Amino acid sequence: MENVIIATVLSFVVTYLSIPVLIKVAQVKHLFDEPDARKAHVARTPTLGGIGFFAGFILAAGVCAPLTDKSPFQYFTAAFFVIFLVGLKDDLVGLSPVKKLIGQLIASFAVIYLGNIQIHSMYGFLGMQELPEHISLLLTYFTFLVTINAFNLIDGVDGLAGGIGLLVSAVLGTYFMEVGETFYAVLGFAMAGGLAAFLVFNVSPARIFMGDTGSLLLGLLNTILIVKFIEVAGNPASSLPVNSVPAVAVAILIVPLFDTLRVFSVRMLSGRSPFSADRNHIHHYLLDLGLNHRQTTLVAVVTNVLFIAGAFMFQDLGTGTLLILMVAAASLGTGMLYMLRKRRERPSVVITNISSTPEMSTVKGTKILHVTTNGVLEDK
Repeated sequence: MENVIIATVLSFVVTYLSIPVLIKVAQVKHLFDEPDARKAHVARTPTLGGIGFFAGFILAAGVCAPLTDKSPFQYFTAAFFVIFLVGLKDDLVGLSPVKKLIGQLIASFAVIYLGNIQIHSMYGFLGMQELPEHISLLLTYFTFLVTINAFNLIDGVDGLAGGIGLLVSAVLGTYFMEVGETFYAVLGFAMAGGLAAFLVFNVSPARIFMGDTGSLLLGLLNTILIVKFIEVAGNPASSLPVNSVPAVAVAILIVPLFDTLRVFSVRMLSGRSPFSADRNHIHHYLLDLGLNHRQTTLVAVVTNVLFIAGAFMFQDLGTGTLLILMVAAASLGTGMLYMLRKRRERPSVVITNISSTPEMSTVKGTKILHVTTNGVLEDK
């Protein structure tokens, strides 16, 4: 317990003291994220926030994580630095999606092959238990790549990636603390502490963004924790076993995971690259409905909390049933947001009879049609 508390406090303090310095450096060196039509922010904002909570996290984990002869910490640290450098280069000079993917694969390799973090079983889902080695590796690599990019892609609204990341890290850290997995509890709370300090500066109006430096690290760390959670919680001999553990794991990551898989599917079905830019994320839907950044983040975080609580509450339903219910609920909610946005975008028509010269104007999506003196309806 002491290790966890010290890690949380140390990470918070280091990050909190680092962020103002990073804001100043970004201003001096003109390292800003420039707004455009696709992005939600309208002001030039520093993008080096990920460096701050990386420093807090890695220092706290290094000091507080209990190490044994078989500890994977050295391999995890190597992976963290690889993903940190990939994100930093992307933030500073840009990086192609292919090179980012290669960096993610290298970091994942260090964790999976050297750190021995792997999904070995489906725990009864679709009637499957232990997986063949090659299937196990493919599923684990897929999980790492999807989850890393999921956190990267939801980082589009002030506080969103940090808020979801804090929630996931704290939930998993708490579970590991309860079952005596102190090493992973320290990792979870070291990240949670750093994110809590970062959010002080990132909640709307944001004074700094985490950038890819932060979002990629956040995705990698939470993937490590979720895969380890599946292994530990799925073991009947665990001090706190969880039924339907694959479904519960999906629930913990539901907002970034569902949104990313949905957006990737829509893009590929449209014949586009899954990494192409658009405004089809859930946070775009909420913004287009008139919510501000804080409200959008609050809706997303509360939704994730409800899915987590529901999954733990109904874990006895079985993995297949629970997954179907969660996907149905997520699809229904997203579909409702989509329809509401379409209705909001559809212009209404107002007919006037005040001018003999036909004109047309648009005010906040309302199309105004004028009737001329001879009764002809015109739209020009």
